[in-house]
Amino acid sequence: MLLRQHTCLTLLALAAGLLGGAARADQAVQTADKPLWSFSGFGSVGVVHADDDQADFTSNVLKANGAGHSHSWSASVDSRIGAQLDLNLNKQWSAVLQMISEQALDNSYRPIVEWANIKYQVTPELSVRLGRIALPMFLAADYRKVGYAYPWVRTPVEVYGAIPISNSDGIDASYHWSSGAVKHVTQVFYGGSDIKLSGTARAEARGLAGVSDSADYGALSLRANVLSTNLTVDLARPLFDAFQRFGARGDAIAAQYDVNHKRALGVSVGFNYDPGNWFLMGELGRLNAKSFLGDKTAMYASAGYRYRGFTPYLAYARVKSNGPTSDPGLSLAGLPPQLAGAAAALNANLNGLLSTVAIQTTVSAGARWDVRENMALKLQVDRVLPRDGSSGTLINVQPGFRSGQAVNVASVVLDFVF
Repeated sequence: MLLRQHTCLTLLALAAGLLGGAARADQAVQTADKPLWSFSGFGSVGVVHADDDQADFTSNVLKANGAGHSHSWSASVDSRIGAQLDLNLNKQWSAVLQMISEQALDNSYRPIVEWANIKYQVTPELSVRLGRIALPMFLAADYRKVGYAYPWVRTPVEVYGAIPISNSDGIDASYHWSSGAVKHVTQVFYGGSDIKLSGTARAEARGLAGVSDSADYGALSLRANVLSTNLTVDLARPLFDAFQRFGARGDAIAAQYDVNHKRALGVSVGFNYDPGNWFLMGELGRLNAKSFLGDKTAMYASAGYRYRGFTPYLAYARVKSNGPTSDPGLSLAGLPPQLAGAAAALNANLNGLLSTVAIQTTVSAGARWDVRENMALKLQVDRVLPRDGSSGTLINVQPGFRSGQAVNVASVVLDFVF
């Protein structure tokens, strides 16, 4: 409890200091003999309550804990703060550095580099970037960490949680073009990502390549994306090493489910229609990791209406599995008692892993109040329903957890930019 209070107070103090500093500081500096630079920032300070004490609700599986089992009320689910420095050397060369502090898997709030890249404007239509770049998946790819930029408390976890990685180290190229009245931005990218999980375990995405196209026609925006990567996650490696000691069947199980240089494929499409007073948006995506991470299809739809600074909204999200969420595992027939016990334990652990493949629906209702320029207060309630034996997007699942029982979540967050 003291840790949660300290975290919340720290974030509030940082927010107040940054907002106060922003009010006093110039946002950009330019002289005749110096390049143009600008400083900006963003943040969210929020608390979340979940009524199930057998698992944690969180916004991202790459967090240590959340609301529910670990804490009845949690400030770590949505709270973060970020700062960005933009440098424009001339019409061709520019650079950006963005750093974010939010809860990580080790329960620390050490700032991390979210973006760090150099951009070269080859022509007015074509640009190339090198460095750490926002991974161009989903409508909110460029601002998924900036809560002020979207109407909800958080992006739908069923869709955005399917690919929790938000950036890639590599290169991309963007080309602006038009087809009649439709304006396009087509982006191709290549790179990779390396994330520390727990202990010595890591998740590595190598040869992460894809293409994204955004199209705007009046109030309508469309986006389509596809990516492919060579994925390795050694979190469950000891389990599959143990399976391989049981001969051909154990080898087959390890080959099917271990995330060891597996080719993963992700695709998504989305739309946003926003004529001003109201909006309607939705996304549909599929990620096939060909492993215990599963083959999942996820979607959401959301609508809202703006009236004098208030935006009530509704949302529905769903994720389902296209592959097995259980496996008979090793046959126990004919095994000596000692080996039969070990094999049964391996089978139980395997099915525990497969139960984490998300099968879940969420119904959300909320409201956004634009308190002042660049600051919004949001309230949201969610009814999260993991189904079919799955723990859904919940983490830190305890033995008493019951799939098929709804988790009610209440959230309040203050988002700001400066």
